[in-house]
Amino acid sequence: MNIIEISHLTKSYGRSRGIEDLTMNVAQGDIFGFIGPNGAGKSTTIRILLNLIFPTSGNATIFGLDVVRDSKKIRNRTGYVPSDANMYDRMTVMEFLKFGAAFYGADKEEKRIRYLLELFDLDPGRKIPELSMGNKKKASIIQSMIHKPELLIFDEPTSGLDPLIQSRFFDLLHEENRQGTTVFFSSHTLSEVQAFCKTVGIVRDGKIVNVEEIAALRKKQLKKVRILVPVPMAIEELGLEGTGLPEPGSGKTLAFLYSGEINALVRKLAALPIENLTIEEPSLEEIFLHYYQ
Repeated sequence: MNIIEISHLTKSYGRSRGIEDLTMNVAQGDIFGFIGPNGAGKSTTIRILLNLIFPTSGNATIFGLDVVRDSKKIRNRTGYVPSDANMYDRMTVMEFLKFGAAFYGADKEEKRIRYLLELFDLDPGRKIPELSMGNKKKASIIQSMIHKPELLIFDEPTSGLDPLIQSRFFDLLHEENRQGTTVFFSSHTLSEVQAFCKTVGIVRDGKIVNVEEIAALRKKQLKKVRILVPVPMAIEELGLEGTGLPEPGSGKTLAFLYSGEINALVRKLAALPIENLTIEEPSLEEIFLHYYQ
């Protein structure tokens, strides 16, 4: 079953682009990483899913419910953390958490609230204006999880969090996921997507470039090749199809990603006076940049 289904979704801001003909699904129980640089269309997609803005065309469903017509039902079962945590300045942390939880009938979940406050090392008596950006993000994360939603949607949730709290945050999400919660995780930090997510969707200029399981993406034919030759030469002189993302070097070191036929690479390299050779799996970041190229 798909928790999220998006079909040909487009959002235009006059002459500006939001997203264009975006189609993808998120399966129930998945931890889905939605990655791309700032301005790629990640936040626009999330805001449409939560009915904070309306699509220009196309449609989307969550839990089989239309994101426009059934947005109230969807929000009752969803937790959301925006990229910018805005809160009511006159409240304390605890007042803010109980106020938000009351919309879901979860304001009496004292044990759950105390557990999350302790986990994130956040003082419930602090006034909102006194909080740093990181502590505001902690409060926003806690507020999104008090009612134990079926779906968690995060837009750059780790910005402002120190490494220890980030680690606790990911451990908590893994535990929630084991209990059945689906996670939609938007980020431009590739290392955390690689370490945390099961599936990744790559978005570029408002369009989906690829959707694939992390493990499958890394097992693809794409290889990172580094060659040391005695005489400087250019990658183009190899005459290979499927070379991309060359790294800067002295001319004697040729480093590139290779997506062509592996036997063709071996035959070409066998004819060269190679001093050293390494062929390894690329990182997710290198794969990501390859798709962007």
